[in-house]
Amino acid sequence: MISISSIPSRSDRVVVRRINDECLLIPLTHDIADMDSLYRLNETGAFIWELIDGRRDIKEITAMVAEEFDVDQPEAEKDILLFLVDVQEFLHFSDR
Repeated sequence: MISISSIPSRSDRVVVRRINDECLLIPLTHDIADMDSLYRLNETGAFIWELIDGRRDIKEITAMVAEEFDVDQPEAEKDILLFLVDVQEFLHFSDR
């Protein structure tokens, strides 16, 4: 279960590509890009994705998102948790 103390890290089953102003998550199936299952990230999603490094917990990521986008902490936390659920197939989670 994902909690505020969870530490997300990126799966090796996905590659990220920036094309112009778009950030795309491309799942890999048997080491081949699954171009039919692209996942487009908006500006906020791309920012969150960049912060996922296997060292920061969700609480730290939330603080950084709240500051960058000038939103309050509870709203940022809710949005981040929803985003992480949406992309959880591309992530691993651990706890401190």
